[in-house]
Amino acid sequence: MNLIVNKTSGKTVVVVDYGMGNLRSVSQAVQVAAQGSGYRVVITADPEQVRAAERVVLPGQGAMPDCMRELRESGLQESVLEAAASKPLFGVCVGMQMLLDHSAEGDTPGLGLIHGEVLRFELAGQLQPDGSRYKVPQMGWNQVWRNNHGGAPHPVWGAVPDGSYFYFVHSFYVKPSDARHSVGETDYGQRFSSAIARDNIFATQFHPEKSAEHGLSLYRNFLHWNP
Repeated sequence: MNLIVNKTSGKTVVVVDYGMGNLRSVSQAVQVAAQGSGYRVVITADPEQVRAAERVVLPGQGAMPDCMRELRESGLQESVLEAAASKPLFGVCVGMQMLLDHSAEGDTPGLGLIHGEVLRFELAGQLQPDGSRYKVPQMGWNQVWRNNHGGAPHPVWGAVPDGSYFYFVHSFYVKPSDARHSVGETDYGQRFSSAIARDNIFATQFHPEKSAEHGLSLYRNFLHWNP
């Protein structure tokens, strides 16, 4: 599918359509965020459009083995890797997990763009502060705390308040090899990385498109970010 959502300018941000992303919600949120930015939003399954775009959003939904297979078989994997080498790229949910080396879900190799692993929550028998059991997947709103690593917050956070709530749906979490690549953390039975970044790549385990104004702010900040 190739759908131009906003026809008003020449600069393009693409939402990669490899058959596994929550495309409608993501593209609508990016379209709202792009108002007044000079960007048009394109949903595309065309590798050449990914290569030509100024910015790339890589969504993901479902099982990691399915997402990696569909990305490869769609012919989009190489263009995504090329984009990740030089362009601002935003990974969302499984689109974040795909950036790492390996996932325990189906013993699946990832893209290796950020070194680390994707692991399953092992929370059996643990109780939440209210006495209820932790459920896997985690579904619902949770706080995200920035990792500043002794410096300023990552630019994509912008003015989003530390500890803001975002919407999660996931059974697996990422563990970067280098702690400096973790730029946001969340507590769910344990502390885990819920936002990661390296060079021109930024990614979140939570869904900005389902996270109200704070989520839209992240997409706006991404469109103005110059790594």
